Amino acid sequence: AAALAAGAPDAGARPPAQRRRVQRGGGMIYFDSGATTLEKPRAVRCAMARAVNTMSSPGRGSHQATQLAEETDYACRAAAAKLFGVEDESNVVFTSNATHGLNIAIHTLVQPGSRVVISGYEHNAVTRPLHAIPNVTLTVLNTLPFQPERMIEELKTALAQGVDVVICNHVSNVFGCVQPVGEMAALCAEAGVPFVLDASQSAGILPVRMDELHAAFIAMPGHKGLYGPQGTGLLLCNHPVTPLLHGGTGSLSKLQTMPDMLPDRLESGTHNMPGIAGLLEGIRYVQRTGVETIAAHERRLTAQAVELLRYTEGIRLFWCEGFCHQTGVLSFVVEGMDCEELGEAMARQGVALRAGLHCAPLAHRTVGTLKTGTVRFSPSAFNTSAQVVQFAQILQNTLRKM
Repeated sequence: AAALAAGAPDAGARPPAQRRRVQRGGGMIYFDSGATTLEKPRAVRCAMARAVNTMSSPGRGSHQATQLAEETDYACRAAAAKLFGVEDESNVVFTSNATHGLNIAIHTLVQPGSRVVISGYEHNAVTRPLHAIPNVTLTVLNTLPFQPERMIEELKTALAQGVDVVICNHVSNVFGCVQPVGEMAALCAEAGVPFVLDASQSAGILPVRMDELHAAFIAMPGHKGLYGPQGTGLLLCNHPVTPLLHGGTGSLSKLQTMPDMLPDRLESGTHNMPGIAGLLEGIRYVQRTGVETIAAHERRLTAQAVELLRYTEGIRLFWCEGFCHQTGVLSFVVEGMDCEELGEAMARQGVALRAGLHCAPLAHRTVGTLKTGTVRFSPSAFNTSAQVVQFAQILQNTLRKM
């Protein structure tokens, strides 16, 4: 393994746990965890299989299958509340993904004519719902990556001009830059402006605490850093909510309006119990392993990739010296080469990366890569140093042939 970048995590630290060295997927080397963590803890798969055969829907009866569903439902909320600093587990709402949760938050807080501030790194899960609401005045913080102090100054200027809502992702899904959300949330609280956090790339990797941020909403998926299955997500609520969906909740069924209390107000229809059961085990895995341990492991692998690639001719890497403002996400472009063509070439050789705009054209516009996109390397707790070496060798060999 190559020497790590100056100030990067200790190269001698052990990975989060001793695991088999080949990931699932036909021997594929998988570095696309920024989209979905492919390898899950074994307990996640087992819990989902049990749920399919033993659980019905919580709140829909008094028999054993319903009771088991209710116990699992509550256990997952309680585990999430503990991990994310939510005082009342009823304020932990199950969603189908982070996009679902962000839509709830946006449609609750943003009205036609609202003034909204967002970072220059927001995903389409934020920008498209805002675009769908008429006459929203949008202010974008156009700070370059890894410059948190500059972003704070831009936010102060925007707040002084009058703002109704501030929405920001914790970590850019494209560049891995960590936004100064603690300071941003404090400024919003001081100004009396609701703050919405998109924790899609940070939940399970960085500390995310509602009791510290006091955000109006924090949205996150279950299938990334929480190691749960696709089709799961959480919305942490600290503000009165407007339902996005209306329907049966198993409670107050005589009413033709949605119940006022959470989580029922936001959880219409049958619950995804296999997903919730799997998400519970994913959260337990993160709690056992430790957010700091997972983050250090991912940063260490990313720093290793930087050292192996930084002197390769034609490659431009987007990274922060010492990884002080970056998680384990590394984007790069190759001069004169189409990113998606390179991603396809790597896939044919068994390396899974993400290439293109990553559903975040605003981030590329901010950094100047909108025309080209980037190729993204994003490891998980299950990747190894040996896999990083393989990835770098295959990439360098591919570039020589293209």
